[in-house]
Amino acid sequence: MSHLLHHPFGTHGKVHEITPQSAGWRYVGFSLYRLRAGESVCEATGDREVILVMVEGKANLTGAGKDWGELGERMNVFEKTPPHCLYLPNGTDWSAEATTDCTLAVCSAPGMGGHEARRIGPDGITLTQRGEGANTRHINNIAMENEDYCDSLLVTEVFTPAGNWSSYPSHRHDEDDFPRITYLEETYYHRLNPGDGFGIQRVYTDDRMLDETMAVHDHDVVCVPRGHHPCGAPYGFEMYYLNVMAGPLRKWRFVAAPPVEHLM
Repeated sequence: MSHLLHHPFGTHGKVHEITPQSAGWRYVGFSLYRLRAGESVCEATGDREVILVMVEGKANLTGAGKDWGELGERMNVFEKTPPHCLYLPNGTDWSAEATTDCTLAVCSAPGMGGHEARRIGPDGITLTQRGEGANTRHINNIAMENEDYCDSLLVTEVFTPAGNWSSYPSHRHDEDDFPRITYLEETYYHRLNPGDGFGIQRVYTDDRMLDETMAVHDHDVVCVPRGHHPCGAPYGFEMYYLNVMAGPLRKWRFVAAPPVEHLM
């Protein structure tokens, strides 16, 4: 199995835990909880900032010394309504108590104490089309470059219709050479509709020293340490993914693969 592809540990509790140490990189962390109503979880952020994303379901959240109340609205991610999220700086802690069955994503990156805890969404998040034709997909920007919510994190959701491509034309962000390109590690948390479907993701460099093509299934995570990383949804299966990116500079600048540069 590809070292970039991570299947969930199971179907309940913490089902993913990707750290910079386990991924062999420096910035991005991602974990995922699937909780039943009444269950709770708590963590400290340590030296990392965190965005909690209520992927599905509802939970009462506390963090950074504040009770944020019940967050969450959509019971199925493919409702495509804006997500409820919570940003927490480094040096704080948080807890979540599920009020329904829920899926909670924990996105993390190095924190520098530059931003205060805050709710993100659903207000201010609008589902936006990107691309055209078979390259059409729809974006919920949670905390990208235009949203000055974080020290390091860049987080977004993408819905790719059945039969379409996404993260395409192929592009890379693996060099620290701003403004031409920025170095950003990235994780993809995938969901499929119907849930027994599959998608395809390829991660490759121009010299093909890294070149892996993976079948991704519901709740899989793909790590992108470098190179291009397009993904596709076969006809009959809709694809969602939650992206987490971080690097030395909180800017998203990329370079297209030469064969598809004209498509940009």
